[in-house]
Amino acid sequence: MPGKPDESLAVLIGDARVGTLAETPDGLVAFQYDSGWLRSGYSINPYSLPLSDELFVPKWHPFDGLFGAFNDSLPDGWGALLLDRMLAEAGIDPALVGPLERLSIVGSNGRGALCYEPEAGFPQKLQSSDLDELARLCSDILMNKPVADLDAVYAAGGSSGGARPKAYVEDEDGAWLVKFPARMDPLEAGALEYDYMACASECGIKVPEFKLFPSELCGGYFATKRFDVRNGRRVHMLTASGIVEVSHREPVLDYKSLFQISYFLTGSRAEAEQLFRLMCFNVFARNYDDHANNFTWLCEQGEWKLSPAYDLTYSAGFHRGHMTSVLGLGEPTMDDVLALAKEVGLPAAASKRVAWDIRDACGDLLARHGLSHS
Repeated sequence: MPGKPDESLAVLIGDARVGTLAETPDGLVAFQYDSGWLRSGYSINPYSLPLSDELFVPKWHPFDGLFGAFNDSLPDGWGALLLDRMLAEAGIDPALVGPLERLSIVGSNGRGALCYEPEAGFPQKLQSSDLDELARLCSDILMNKPVADLDAVYAAGGSSGGARPKAYVEDEDGAWLVKFPARMDPLEAGALEYDYMACASECGIKVPEFKLFPSELCGGYFATKRFDVRNGRRVHMLTASGIVEVSHREPVLDYKSLFQISYFLTGSRAEAEQLFRLMCFNVFARNYDDHANNFTWLCEQGEWKLSPAYDLTYSAGFHRGHMTSVLGLGEPTMDDVLALAKEVGLPAAASKRVAWDIRDACGDLLARHGLSHS
């Protein structure tokens, strides 16, 4: 494991230095843009980090003294579990490893375009390309069993977000982010997510390229192409959580807030219409796990747009309602969905037609898998 980094980290996009992160005496991680980036760059978060030469100091909550734009780079769920276990096996108390050190470990291997220097080194690839073997390794880690290639498993996909184990795998079609079952997942979880993604695409929702890898252990492993990499170039991205500085673990957002974010960043009704389709799909396909990390905007040279949809599958949720509410309601109806469309300026007749079409498609999807409509 790497040692403690310097008291500051450089933040880069490609070869350009965006700015510097440095720890304050009270443990917060302050940020300041580089003078060169101020001349030719763009705000990496127009909400909390406008393009200015001031020193930005975050609050402690909710990201332990880190701005949301940089918290988006940190591993979450599966990746955080792996990293903490690696630290513990190296004799380091994970509770004592702060966000600046964790960003140094992420280095250039995080999601989106932000990279951090100095960077800790890890093995570049896991030796095994057998997906069933990778699934067994992931299962052993979840069961807290000893795993010899723990560092390599982290390097294969530990910087990704979400609760399910993941790894980057290459085949003749390119590089894929492959999901493996979590402990409570059914064996058909991958096939189910594949069908959900196919249905979303048929509903006019933009999705990344996806496929189902075969398995002898389960119904297959769901995989997508990275939407934050285009023509070999990393694309800056922010989740809703990172944009408005809220934890994705708490049901604090409403879809109305997401529309406000989208209009603020993109100024586009077409992007709002995409978000409306995604909201309808989550509501009618019963994806209650629609938390703040599952909505992302991409930025290329200062131009923002909604990312392709991801993490679409059946989820009963943990709060007996959607993580993101609709007009404050965790169990919204068709009337609530259409009322919100009106509030955010979408045309009534077209919204009604889209919502009913998506509801019908989701009803068929749920019926095919024997899942509850209510």
